[in-house]
Amino acid sequence: MLDTILSYTTEAPVTIKMALMAIVVSFVSGIIISLTYMKTHEKGRHSQNFALTIVILPAIISTIIMLIGSDIAKAFSLAGAFSIIRFRSAPGDPKDIAYVLFSMAAGLAAGVSLHAFSIMFTLVLCLIMLLLNKINYGKSRSTVKNLKVTIPEDLDYEQAFNSIFEEYTESFCLTYVKTSAMGSLYQLSYDVTIKDSLNVKAFMDEIRIRNGNLNISLNMIEDNSY
Repeated sequence: MLDTILSYTTEAPVTIKMALMAIVVSFVSGIIISLTYMKTHEKGRHSQNFALTIVILPAIISTIIMLIGSDIAKAFSLAGAFSIIRFRSAPGDPKDIAYVLFSMAAGLAAGVSLHAFSIMFTLVLCLIMLLLNKINYGKSRSTVKNLKVTIPEDLDYEQAFNSIFEEYTESFCLTYVKTSAMGSLYQLSYDVTIKDSLNVKAFMDEIRIRNGNLNISLNMIEDNSY
């Protein structure tokens, strides 16, 4: 019975024409997905390696699907072969993971000879991704920034900047305090949301007056949301 299960197959042999068609469709889908990936990322921030990976991933998946077919023995053999591969890349943001799954789905459809569905699925989903990116779907109206301020040791940091923050920010939170210069200075770090209608330079000038013109830095906090 086990021999019967392992040798069972219901699919016709893969021809050269079928294989070439699947690979071409996979590459076309991959290129479309890759272009969409680059378009929906901020200029200069997308990864070239990731963009190239998206191009070839659908072809790899479609080839694997054609090799396996409905042969259980082949499926177990490939699973064992791929289990020895270790991926050391750091995980990306959720949108990158979604693009990987997107590419795999397109390759899967091409691998089972659903070529029209693969192209249609790719085009429709890419158009949706471009539309959502165009309207900035899910983007927060306010941008959180990281403010670092150096103050002298005799300044009460707990109350020193509250009046300024209440005037210029929608919200603020002290995240850490540490000493420097042999304890003669304090370094404070805040997460602040500056009001859109107010001038950032004026906000910085108010803090400079209060902290004796010591070091101040204002950095954008990375937003990984789509």
